[in-house]
Amino acid sequence: MSSSIDQIKSPVSAELEAFELKFRHAMKSNVALLDTIMTYIVKRKGKQIRPLFVFLTAKACGGVTESTYRGASLVELLHTATLVHDDVVDDAYERRGFFSINALWKNKIAVLVGDYLLSKGLLLSLENDEFKILKIVSTAVREMSEGELLQIEKTRRLNITEEVYFDIIRKKTASLIASCCSVGAASAHGSDEIIEKMRLFGEKIGIAFQIKDDLLDYGADDIGKPKGIDIKEKKLTLPIIYTLSTTDEKIRKKIINTIKKDHDKKEKVNELIAFVNSHGGIEYTKKVMQSYIQEALACLTTIPDSHSKQALIQLVHYIIDRNK
Repeated sequence: MSSSIDQIKSPVSAELEAFELKFRHAMKSNVALLDTIMTYIVKRKGKQIRPLFVFLTAKACGGVTESTYRGASLVELLHTATLVHDDVVDDAYERRGFFSINALWKNKIAVLVGDYLLSKGLLLSLENDEFKILKIVSTAVREMSEGELLQIEKTRRLNITEEVYFDIIRKKTASLIASCCSVGAASAHGSDEIIEKMRLFGEKIGIAFQIKDDLLDYGADDIGKPKGIDIKEKKLTLPIIYTLSTTDEKIRKKIINTIKKDHDKKEKVNELIAFVNSHGGIEYTKKVMQSYIQEALACLTTIPDSHSKQALIQLVHYIIDRNK
């Protein structure tokens, strides 16, 4: 049974509270319009999963420092910038039940806000000589962009192999969680070996997290009806990639055809989902996810036992046991 998010936060709850104030301060601007938008962004922050990874890792690797607060702020600033830009690119008017910045203030302002957040993050690091942390987070932002572009390029041709799929999700999703964990370890003055171990831990959890997302799209884990959103968007995820690699040419062509031409027909999408299910695509995907979870947890064996380490393990189960 998964722990609640409040239980998981308990070893760093005081630090997270202090972080809220520091982050709010980091978002301040003298331009009234910008300040209004920054206040709106701060208000709609979710469960703080990314800062939680930063603080728990720091505490487990030696202790929270001022660098940890700056590292968590940098991750949030640069990540928020990419989300604001993403919403413009995707023409998305909502994010987690809130209006997006471009929905409320139009695209031009949203792009400028994204640029502002990026510059805030860069300045926060440079003004405090946080070069190591800046390098870690900037690398993640570069990888996220590459992952998105790689996905766009491959989705057009519908020729994604398992190797390419893992390359995309490692860059697009896992690199951010990996950066949270390596920032946490670096801010606690961990050795290069510990920083790399924690980066790997974050990367493997990030990959498992994305695989879980793919499974949710198929209605796996008894969470009700499949959504089929990935198929509608012509995204090839692991359950389909596996199914394509284990069926004959005739069926492969039929699957590709459904994705290309019938991706918006509910009946056809449901047929495809049922086929993937009956041909072991879901079972295989679950096995792969479990192996990534085990590999991630194995990365923590070199870190001494503590409440923070236990909370990190609970956090892994929390994000993998979710049903939405």
